Amino acid sequence: MWSTKCHSLFLNSPKPNHSPLINLKLMAHTIQSIPPISTPVTQLQVINMIRHDPNTSRSLAYFMSLASSTIFNHTPLTYQAMIKTLCRSLQLDTAQYLLQQMKLEKISCTEDTMISLIQAYSQTGSVMRALKTFYRANELGCSITVRVYNHLFDSLLKDNRFSMIAPLYSDMKKDGIEPNVYTYNILIKALCRNNRVEAALKLLEEMPRKGALPDEVSLTTVVSSLCGMGRISEAKNMLVKLPPQVSCYNALIHGLCGSFRLKEAFEMFDKISERGLLPNVITYTTIIGAFCNAGDLAIACAILGQMLVRGLCPNIHTYVSLLKGFLEKGRVDDALHVWDWMILERCTPNVIAYNVLIQGLCSNGIVQKAVPVLKCMEREGICPNVRTYSILINGFSKVGDVHGAMNVWHMMDRDGCKPNVVSYTCMVDAYCKSKMFDDAYDMIMTMKMEQNCQPSTATYNTLIKGLCENGQVGRAMRLLAEMRRSGCVLSTRTYNILLDGLFNEGEHREAFKLFNEMLDSNSEMDTVTFNTVVHGLCVLGFVQRALALLGKMIVNGLRPNSLTFNPIIHSYCKDNNVRRAAHILGAMGARDVTAYTMLISGLCGVNRLDCATVYLLKMWHEGIIPNYATWSTLVRAVFVKFGRLGSVQLVLDLLDEFG
Repeated sequence: MWSTKCHSLFLNSPKPNHSPLINLKLMAHTIQSIPPISTPVTQLQVINMIRHDPNTSRSLAYFMSLASSTIFNHTPLTYQAMIKTLCRSLQLDTAQYLLQQMKLEKISCTEDTMISLIQAYSQTGSVMRALKTFYRANELGCSITVRVYNHLFDSLLKDNRFSMIAPLYSDMKKDGIEPNVYTYNILIKALCRNNRVEAALKLLEEMPRKGALPDEVSLTTVVSSLCGMGRISEAKNMLVKLPPQVSCYNALIHGLCGSFRLKEAFEMFDKISERGLLPNVITYTTIIGAFCNAGDLAIACAILGQMLVRGLCPNIHTYVSLLKGFLEKGRVDDALHVWDWMILERCTPNVIAYNVLIQGLCSNGIVQKAVPVLKCMEREGICPNVRTYSILINGFSKVGDVHGAMNVWHMMDRDGCKPNVVSYTCMVDAYCKSKMFDDAYDMIMTMKMEQNCQPSTATYNTLIKGLCENGQVGRAMRLLAEMRRSGCVLSTRTYNILLDGLFNEGEHREAFKLFNEMLDSNSEMDTVTFNTVVHGLCVLGFVQRALALLGKMIVNGLRPNSLTFNPIIHSYCKDNNVRRAAHILGAMGARDVTAYTMLISGLCGVNRLDCATVYLLKMWHEGIIPNYATWSTLVRAVFVKFGRLGSVQLVLDLLDEFG
């Protein structure tokens, strides 16, 4: 029954391009080096010989030598031992050859032999060949058991072939093979990964009726899935009804921390003890990581102290969370102390830990200290990955050291690490920071020649930004045309960079043309887009059009900020329309020192010193501290009107007013 429906599944899949070949010439040479076997051997001796010989080719030669002798006939178990050995060394074509030999000799394939083949094919990413071998079970004389099905289900799950699991499970039940707890766990995982948690919950209810009580894996998978979907209340209710399991609480705490519900996570942490359980390293690490991410290092360290008092040793994830937390707060010395402590405790840092340290050092502007970390990493036998090199290139780029970035690039090439889009983009940025735009463009051309590393929108944006910031907006526009020809998506940021560049260079006609293109194509606009165009309109004196655009911005659900309002206030003040400027200031949600200073300057310009002083006091009462420009504007205006004594008197009056 199971072979009929499943076979149709296989026929709809791509045909494998492997053929079961064996290097007979090499094997024949090896056989010649083995002396003829004349002494009778037992099945156990043959199995031990195959299992314990580290040389697979020699084991195979011995196996074939016995097959051609008259003193021993291979059995299902000797074939099993040989095929298992071949599967471990991933010589799967040879294993298939022996499987065919078993069929010719009418020797039944064992359950373990079938499982070894399924596992090996899964390991090499050839799950369809595993399925094909499974379909041959009947002709190979293999009795399909729940264990075989479980391994096949697991292989399909690892290969994300969820749609194939359901019909196989259906056939399994029709053949009268009852699922066990491992079967259910695989099915629940498959359903949860497909966001079908309701179906997973039904399976969880079915398990006790089938004599398979849900275990830690079953329950944790469902709780974790519910949390991942934001259904934390359901996960909480589920925990109350279930037998207490630390792993389930860990999954819930992880979900709460991921939703920034740290208070509830703490409450759940306390409930672990209330239910007679002890928090483990994962529990503590999850909580510590959450508080480190929130920047609350004091609480994170307090929880770490509690963890140590309870005799639990931090793991690599604990140390990495602390490292990241300290580095993000700029506490480099504390981070280095954590690193030294980790080494002292014989917790070997992995590539992720090294990357976090290198990233932190670069982010804090001490990229020169990051290079020795890379060299230490190599000495310890840990291969830097493409992310490691990208972090360093970006670090050198941020401090404007293009030569340092180039050195890292050459190191990456020397070590055989293939750059990805991120590393290329970081290198483009480094060239742009040093105004080496031709080199940056050549880097993009190199990417275009790569089959699997085409320049992304971010890559183009980086070069466009560099060009616009250096007055080469015409070249930036040509790059925009190239993006379109390449089929690269234009992002809101692409438009924003170009709009800003065009307005700054006085290319207003081109800027408005680009903006209208955004409107016509329904491109997404953000606050930066509107602010840039509002500023451009105000510079040209089109305040009414700027106000109309402000209205459109609000209709689009975007909140105007000081950068939206300030150009309008400045424009009104420039036209001596201080009443409208004051009205706009009043409409602002969050006023800043620039807005007040512009209005005060406008009021002083129309000899309204009394009103200017009122707005000075108003800004002070709002907690906005006047800056040098504010005071200079006021003092200059008073000096012009009242002379030096008047200026001194104003200062004394204001000092008295401000206390």
